[in-house]
Amino acid sequence: MPSGLAATAIAGAIAMAVAMGFGRFSYTPILPAMMADTGISPGDAGLIAAANFIGYLAGAVLAGYGWAHGRERRLGLAALVSTTLLLAAMGLTSSVIAFCVIRFLAGLASAFAMIFISGIVLGQGLAARSEHVPSVHFGGVGFGIALSSIVVWVAPLAGAAGISASQADWFAGGLVALVGAVAVAALLPASRHAKSGGRPEARLVARRPLIAVTLTYGFFGFGYVITATFLVAMARDASGGHSVEFLAWLITGISAALSIYLWRFAVPHFGLAGVYAAGLLVEAAGLVLTVSLPSPYAPLVGGLMLGATFMMITAYGLQMGRQLAPESPRRALAFMTAAFGLGQIVGPLVAGWLADRTGSYALPTLVAAVVLLICGIVVLAELRRINAALAQ
Repeated sequence: MPSGLAATAIAGAIAMAVAMGFGRFSYTPILPAMMADTGISPGDAGLIAAANFIGYLAGAVLAGYGWAHGRERRLGLAALVSTTLLLAAMGLTSSVIAFCVIRFLAGLASAFAMIFISGIVLGQGLAARSEHVPSVHFGGVGFGIALSSIVVWVAPLAGAAGISASQADWFAGGLVALVGAVAVAALLPASRHAKSGGRPEARLVARRPLIAVTLTYGFFGFGYVITATFLVAMARDASGGHSVEFLAWLITGISAALSIYLWRFAVPHFGLAGVYAAGLLVEAAGLVLTVSLPSPYAPLVGGLMLGATFMMITAYGLQMGRQLAPESPRRALAFMTAAFGLGQIVGPLVAGWLADRTGSYALPTLVAAVVLLICGIVVLAELRRINAALAQ
């Protein structure tokens, strides 16, 4: 890649690490310590997670309107700074209501960062016809997840007086995220809209292929988020110990960071939509293994298969959405992110409710596996129409 394009891709990767790896997903490895320190139940944990996803949905809907045109860079950077403050704020309370408010705002910030910064980075990559930019950009999510697992492992060992393990985790995460936000500010170029002064995007036309991809993308949000929220808590429930919790989330992050690069070798053979469908089916199988294998293998294998699929499905889903709506790519991005957000809101609520009543995460995980299986079948049934639309 040319040096300028490489800097843009790296900025995108760091932004995704901050906004998603820390701002969104660090809740998962910190959750067991939060439950121990504050006494919140699985139902409370699901409610707090759902609040984050409601904020993500709200951010996705707001980002789809024309008010942000030409302001993408400023809004994306503001979202990253907000993420650092909100991470630290989680360590300042033990109230479920306060947790919900903070996580709602964090979800809003994550959506803005995802949509506005991804729009800049992917737009630059598309203009340069680079296959590497999306891989590096979305790989940042996995890098952030892996780094957050290390931070959650190390932070409580510092032994700061007067703060709990979960507080140490949140404060350390906020500090790391702040460093990342500064790096993005130094590397991220201006929006192409801001440079060109072009007109706002056209209205989104939702044709059948785009609707099919968006619906499955929304249900994917429901299916993946149950494991993405409760994987580390499941490892603790299985008495795997702190080391297994750490390894499960570290494996998730490393495999997520590599997944988009590795899956892209299958695209020439099966196409974007075919690989997207394969990812849904593989992740469904991974969820079944998460609750069927013995401890400590279940959370480790579950983390590996979750990481190997969910970022690829996210990246390729959004890439298909942009290609299926070439006149309004940011609106398509927002439309799909909103569907994804709806799925994520319902997922933790259902999972927490079922876990409270059954005393196990097995049933909600199996429900998620069935949903992902159905999504994969739907994409395969629509594969010819989707491929034809992508080829236009």
